[in-house]
Amino acid sequence: MLDPTIIFDTSDPLESPLTDEVLREVEAQLGRKLPAAYVDLARQHNGGLLARNAHPSPSRTSWSANYVAVYTLAAIGRTAPFSLCGELGNAFWITEWGYPDIGIYIADCPSAGHDMIALDYRSPGAPTVVHVDQEWNYQITVLAPDFETFLDGLVDETNFDGDD
Repeated sequence: MLDPTIIFDTSDPLESPLTDEVLREVEAQLGRKLPAAYVDLARQHNGGLLARNAHPSPSRTSWSANYVAVYTLAAIGRTAPFSLCGELGNAFWITEWGYPDIGIYIADCPSAGHDMIALDYRSPGAPTVVHVDQEWNYQITVLAPDFETFLDGLVDETNFDGDD
């Protein structure tokens, strides 16, 4: 697991550190068990702006030829607007923006809602991490086989050529 001080851009998390009670309530509301790596990270730093704000993509997206920009990781909770069960959480993206109900939307991108990062629970086992591109008819691109691998793959956006 990566050190939260190198993952997040600020020392201010979106929500208080995660408690067992909040975790049970959020998982019950979402109807899914969250990956252990996501839970472990939230116990240390619960959501916020990412310092490593890009992830390689195996194919072109509406954002770039070879990566997706990632802005904020959602907190596990419901009090912050961009927490999993908050005002701008998982249900908002599915009901208001028409994103496919494939799992849990965990991170937003700088496009202000035109693409998102999700945990995809459609296959058995640990959820994959995917990019869902609203601009391209909700195209789904697998970024990582699991959440921990996704975190390990985050890099600074300056690692990519911005002229795509």
